[in-house]
Amino acid sequence: MARPTSRARTLSQNFLADRATAEHVARLAAPDRGHPPLLLEVGAGRGALTEPLARRSRELHAYEIDARLVPGLRARFASAPHVRVVAGDFLAARPPHRPFSVAGNVPFSRTADIVDWCLSAPGCTDATLLTQLEYARKRTGDYGRWTLLTVRTWPSHTWRLAGRVDRYRFRPAPRVDAGLLRIRRRPVPLLTGAALRGWTDLVELGFSGVGGSLHASLRRAHPRRRVDAAFRAARLDPGLLVGEVAPDRWLRLYEELAP
Repeated sequence: MARPTSRARTLSQNFLADRATAEHVARLAAPDRGHPPLLLEVGAGRGALTEPLARRSRELHAYEIDARLVPGLRARFASAPHVRVVAGDFLAARPPHRPFSVAGNVPFSRTADIVDWCLSAPGCTDATLLTQLEYARKRTGDYGRWTLLTVRTWPSHTWRLAGRVDRYRFRPAPRVDAGLLRIRRRPVPLLTGAALRGWTDLVELGFSGVGGSLHASLRRAHPRRRVDAAFRAARLDPGLLVGEVAPDRWLRLYEELAP
């Protein structure tokens, strides 16, 4: 198998080479043809995913950072007026003011930044991303543990591992398998305003690591009797580590400890 070029390594490029996987990702990103009205693709590459996305979308903006690939993409989709190939870094793009979805086979080295971009864009309704499998599993609680980012954003977003993709479905093959990550913005957030700020404070306190357990960390800001009562209400063992507490149990803790 050919080794990746230095340029591909620099850009963390592993091109999707399996048509069935591309079709599956496109169906998840655009389950109804023509919906979402606007779809942004991050890392169009050689167009393997762009093609099924184009068939299912009403308007597609395909971003590609590698200038060498842009002419080929534009030629390939020249007869599709609803497809706009954008030369440049997706992360430098201004989020559209209207609702939109994101999909893409993202460079593993830039996954965190791309996810942050999607989370912070008010109009981003959902993202369907091929990421490093470990990243997707960590963010979705598939290891039985939850990360700070997932718990902190739970009132506004849901996280789901939608599948595993063998590394040999990419060219060049990365060192590890990929995961199909689905992030969805809730139509109605669970918490807003002051309540959301209180949630963020509680979660960050819990993940501070002080005391060695979530129970001990929360006691820094709340009386022990209240923390004990909150853990009983949430049906949690006081000895649990913070990462072992699922987001829905966090919500119960917040209900008990919020002012």
